[in-house]
Amino acid sequence: MLRHVMDQPPPQDGDGPIGLVMVPTRELAMQVYREIHRFSKAAGASVAAVYGGANLKQQIAELKRSPHMVVCTPGRMIDMLTANNGRVTNLRRVTYVVLDEADRMFDLGFAPQIDRIVGNTRPDRQTMLFSATFPAAVEKLARGVLTKPIQVRWAAPLTPPSALF
Repeated sequence: MLRHVMDQPPPQDGDGPIGLVMVPTRELAMQVYREIHRFSKAAGASVAAVYGGANLKQQIAELKRSPHMVVCTPGRMIDMLTANNGRVTNLRRVTYVVLDEADRMFDLGFAPQIDRIVGNTRPDRQTMLFSATFPAAVEKLARGVLTKPIQVRWAAPLTPPSALF
């Protein structure tokens, strides 16, 4: 995502982010934000975190500075998109979307918010969806947000890693 974002013209005032990462919980949003921030700072890119339970005014101020990327929870992102009659931020420039722990977001009932958010991004976006499990509900969500999906499955090795050395 960082490479993709850095290959785009930088966001201007009033532009929304280029990269968007959606996660199910505040704790994961903070963790992902810290990791992205480490790399983006070195690359000269900016990132904002948008999640419930944090200072709303501070998050609005961060979004108004037109960050390159946003890490968010679906509910708070909807709040930001509708705040001040839609003048806080928008998703018109989003060309890279990451849905992390999609199975958990579906379990928590975020499917309508995800559909609404992804539906407001550009159709030519690249979308990454990560899920520990792939039940029918997540597969349905994936079909709605992905184009020409590629599924990668990882199976745990039969031998514990410590036994290999």
